[in-house]
Amino acid sequence: MAKTLDDIFDDDDFGLLNAKEPHHNYMRTDEDRLIDAFEELNVFFEKYNREPAKTSMSEYALFARLKELRSNAAKKNVLKPFDRFNLLGKEESVKIESIEDILANDNMGLLETEGDTSIFDFVHAPKSGSRADAEYIAQRKALPDKEFERYDLMFKKVHKELKEGKRRLLPFSDAERNLKEGNFYLVDGILAYLEVSDAEKILKENKSGDRVRLEGRTVTIFENGTISNMLFRSLGKAIHKNGKMITETDENLQKQLINNANLAQEESLQSGWIYVLRSKSNNPNVSDLKNLYKVGFSKLPVRERIKNANKEATYLFADVEIVASYNCYGVEVQALENLLHRFFGGVCLNIDIYDQSGNRFVPREWFCVPVNIINEAIQLVKNNTIFNFKYDESQEKIVLK
Repeated sequence: MAKTLDDIFDDDDFGLLNAKEPHHNYMRTDEDRLIDAFEELNVFFEKYNREPAKTSMSEYALFARLKELRSNAAKKNVLKPFDRFNLLGKEESVKIESIEDILANDNMGLLETEGDTSIFDFVHAPKSGSRADAEYIAQRKALPDKEFERYDLMFKKVHKELKEGKRRLLPFSDAERNLKEGNFYLVDGILAYLEVSDAEKILKENKSGDRVRLEGRTVTIFENGTISNMLFRSLGKAIHKNGKMITETDENLQKQLINNANLAQEESLQSGWIYVLRSKSNNPNVSDLKNLYKVGFSKLPVRERIKNANKEATYLFADVEIVASYNCYGVEVQALENLLHRFFGGVCLNIDIYDQSGNRFVPREWFCVPVNIINEAIQLVKNNTIFNFKYDESQEKIVLK
């Protein structure tokens, strides 16, 4: 009697015909990482039954990430199936009435022009080298998991140090001064590590007058597993627009001070001046404050640096009086300045000021602390013992930790 196919399958005692799930060994994609990043928001909401708060340092990264995702239609389209708590909001129906509507609603990127674009290349027309450079657009690329492992450990350590208060999130400004190799930043809710900066001083010709500024490319690693070669100034603008700078730990600042001090061969190697200033502002929000002083650093002589104080936000748009200044030799003065700002961080002035055009500024180098305490802190820095002390604002004293 002839057997049917069903008889053959039913008679497979050894399971030879059982289908096995193929084993996939593939690299995680940007979409996988995007979904993982969003899942952290789901977990947070599930645990606390609320969205991340803007006012909490430990929750700010998640807050900024959710804000960015809500404003990105393409990412929302990918993440909507995973949005268990409607964190992304309701989908808006789009009325299609024209070709422009179709192009604007290309959430899947089907109309993007990636790929072979050689038909648009000008073969017989000369190309300007500067124009070719200007059209060179930085792209983020996924790092192989194996290569990203060491950076992943670094990012996890920074998150831990932020949670423990060893690092802080601060407003970002002045890229030429604050955008440095080896530092961490928050960009659109994602941690970024500036590994390499090829920026160098370039003379730029402008209608308003020539000026020297830093130009070049960077190698920047992001905690979502991507790497970018974006322009130095573009990275600075991105952080300034929607990001923060992340401070060093006290231990790292101490190493910088010691290492750079060891580089000094003689006292003629002057780095600049640390100064203490008192404001002459008539603004009652400033003049009524007791023991308000600015602690800062200048590579220029202090009197020259402050000659236009009444026109600069950092000086509260008012003239200032020099209370004290200290010559610094053979040290990383910015590390010294950052250390003093961290030491008195609890009494930092928190005020909004506005220029004549109504632009808002938040100065961060003014502190409500007696001047003799500031001088004492500077001496502790010079003796390399400040790391054993802290400032007690209730007693207005420097005390042992």
